[in-house]
Amino acid sequence: QVQLVESGGGLVQAGGSLSLSCAATGGTFSNYAVAWYRQAPGKEREFVGTISWYDSSTYYADFVKGRFTISRDNAKNAVLLQMNNLKPEDTAVYSCAANLYRDILVNTQDGLDYWGRGTRVTVVS
Repeated sequence: QVQLVESGGGLVQAGGSLSLSCAATGGTFSNYAVAWYRQAPGKEREFVGTISWYDSSTYYADFVKGRFTISRDNAKNAVLLQMNNLKPEDTAVYSCAANLYRDILVNTQDGLDYWGRGTRVTVVS
């Protein structure tokens, strides 16, 4: 059984950067498509971006394009979310989800194989 654990969240000033990690145990993460989501206080969870299991191509929500980057760290069996130029509206709990041998379509939240519990990011101005 695969377990996903997010880490790297914290408090950062606007304009700063954070790198989140989604680490997997119980499986070879390079065989999984992984997506990041976030849920701000009082709001619905929203799609942030995804990385393909097949060729590690990435796709992002419009509101993070050019600021966030998803990549793999296969040595650590993890997927990273590098967040630059953070804004107060990026404040949320960030979670990762994964599918084995199935890419995660943009804006998809249902039918995913595994979810992590999330890590909190707070951006202050």
